[in-house]
Amino acid sequence: MTQPGNLSVSNQVMWNRLISVVEEQAQALIRTAFSTSVREAGDLSAGVFDVRGAMMAQAVTGTPGHVNAMAEAVGHFIREIGEVQIFEGDVYITNDPWKGTGHLHDITMVSPSFYNGKLVGYFASTAHVVDVGGRGFGADGREVYEEGLLIPIMKFAVRGEVNRDLIKIVRNNVREADQVVGDLYSLATCNETGHKRLVDMMDEFGLSDLEALATFIFDHSRRATIELIAALPKGVCENEMMVDGYDESIRLAVKLEIGSEGVLADFDGTSPAIARGINVPLVYTKAYAGYGLKCAIAPEIPNNAASLAPFTVKAPVNCILNAVHPAPVSVRHVTGHFIPDLVMGALHKLLPGRIPAEGASALWNIHISARPNSDPDGPKGYRKAEILMFNSGGGGARPGLDGLSATAFPSGVHTMPIEATEHVGPIVIWRKELRPGSGGAGKYRGGMGQVIEISATPGHEFDFSAMFDRVANPARGREGGEDGAAGSVKLDDGTVLKTKGRQFVPAGRTLVLELPGGGGYGAPGQRDSGFVERDLENGYLSPKAEA
Repeated sequence: MTQPGNLSVSNQVMWNRLISVVEEQAQALIRTAFSTSVREAGDLSAGVFDVRGAMMAQAVTGTPGHVNAMAEAVGHFIREIGEVQIFEGDVYITNDPWKGTGHLHDITMVSPSFYNGKLVGYFASTAHVVDVGGRGFGADGREVYEEGLLIPIMKFAVRGEVNRDLIKIVRNNVREADQVVGDLYSLATCNETGHKRLVDMMDEFGLSDLEALATFIFDHSRRATIELIAALPKGVCENEMMVDGYDESIRLAVKLEIGSEGVLADFDGTSPAIARGINVPLVYTKAYAGYGLKCAIAPEIPNNAASLAPFTVKAPVNCILNAVHPAPVSVRHVTGHFIPDLVMGALHKLLPGRIPAEGASALWNIHISARPNSDPDGPKGYRKAEILMFNSGGGGARPGLDGLSATAFPSGVHTMPIEATEHVGPIVIWRKELRPGSGGAGKYRGGMGQVIEISATPGHEFDFSAMFDRVANPARGREGGEDGAAGSVKLDDGTVLKTKGRQFVPAGRTLVLELPGGGGYGAPGQRDSGFVERDLENGYLSPKAEA
């Protein structure tokens, strides 16, 4: 007879094993992906779910916007496919922004996992693909219909047989058909990898299903999260933030209500949705609000359905953080990435000394459409290409530590290597380096942004979709720390460009991006002189700026 103590140890071992299963699932996606956004930047998610669609474990590799949105998405799949239509060997697909992860460029696939003929759970994965047709990746669309191909929840494969008609539709509606279709197969493959490793685990531990393990995971995670919430000061705290928007700044507002068993984040007071693609579906708002709250309150508790459950979110219908169909949402991350700083700024009023200053937050993604120009004397071998590049500004200074430079918080994605990006299409990245002086001054300095210079190769020109922020509204310092430097977008001749929307860079010109820095923490006069000397020595500050 198994003793209770031994059972607990066995469950803990299986829990840890489950995390390794989903991490191998994610790594399979990275190894087989076609798009640089997946294989180089890690813009993906992977996880395992119980038979009811509750997330049991997620891969460490991946973004919280994908993971936490996917946690809600699997339930939509089960309901829309219908339990009687779920078969062994099936794979399901969608990029519906309101039932997936917030915009059309994210493809989510869900695969039922059967063991000895019995459904025991699901594997799900998400990847950002390079193109979905329409206007392309950018903020210019006025309705979701303009932004690309929407695939409703449907079967990608039935009992192991791929839906060839769906593949034809996708292939004929995207600009980079080989990359996109290749990524679809990569998503299906990674779910299959997770399933095979789960079967190995169940064989090894003699399991017939995952019910007892799921109960163990959920009970412990929920209890541990509620204990941490119960230890917080009770009450209400609020915060607001101005961000750049499309043509004019928009207001984000939140009120947190801290109870004994949960936290409610209410985004009432946030600006309404607009007719441009920076709106955020509620599923994505929930994902990043939950992430910000967990980072501040329960960072050590594994991320699953039970540890997310105590954090609830509401927002007025059709505000910019709860945009409804058919609102344009292509670059919902530009607005959504500010949500963790927004909610943590509110918590700062209850938890002084624990919350970092604001950072650059939103990724400075750039989507480049390169093509031959009309120069008849240019070199041969012209080509067109769609190129996606992820870049990050500086993180906010922390209580006790400087901010991280050129680091993606809250998304956690990597910057693509220059070599990988240049390999995709006819562009040259002439400069990519830290931006001295961009971190806000303080007892602890904000993280630095970057300076990036990009031009087309001879005989080419390019359009690009700008999706940048923190130009009109830089990251704010905390506790007397100074604001981080604002970003800028211009050509090498000094021409100032817009921060959102599709724009043109002619042949022979260079695009210059100056990414924003993070805010400082604490009064600058309190900074240790040794830290100042180190910053000067490393080139993080100029003597003139310090003087």
